Amino acid sequence: MHVTTMRTRSVVVTLFVVGAAASGWWATQLGGFGARATPSGPERMLARAARRLAVPRSGRDATNPIPFSAEIWAEARAHFADHCASCHGNDGRGHTELGRNLYPRAPDMRLADTQRLTDGELYWIIENGIRLTGMPAWGDGTGHDADTWKLVHFVRHLDELTPEQLAEMSSLNPRSPAEIEEERQDREFLEGKEGDASPPASHHQH
Repeated sequence: MHVTTMRTRSVVVTLFVVGAAASGWWATQLGGFGARATPSGPERMLARAARRLAVPRSGRDATNPIPFSAEIWAEARAHFADHCASCHGNDGRGHTELGRNLYPRAPDMRLADTQRLTDGELYWIIENGIRLTGMPAWGDGTGHDADTWKLVHFVRHLDELTPEQLAEMSSLNPRSPAEIEEERQDREFLEGKEGDASPPASHHQH
């Protein structure tokens, strides 16, 4: 690695550590490290710097090998609805119960903080996650995961989502057993069936 690059990274890491320590001390004075607080300006600045530093140059410069098309757009919407919308919302705004309660909160990916990232940076973040946040690592870890590159297309075209596409994505969102049962009961009620509200008796082997 180039000496100048190593020195730059060392300076950034040092600033990050010092800034994190200062933010931590300040947080304890204000009442602790609860996740309900809004990240401070210095925390956000340091987090952005650390995120950019974490992505290797080869990752930043990578280009999307998958051409955008209507078919790819549809596949990306379905993948995002099933895997990502619980935190980020179908529209990418992060206005979900999970997204709002993460620390830092899930970002509005339509805004400049996300959109000014390169395609390679978006890919790397999706595939490798971001430490000390709620963003996990996805993809197959090879650097050439097709589904992850399709998600990069999704992020780039968030502003093009139509109400019909958002409704379609909503139907693909994961549902809890309680939500599935509630939908079943609603469906039976609309069909005029008599639903048994009591849970089935359990049988145990002794």
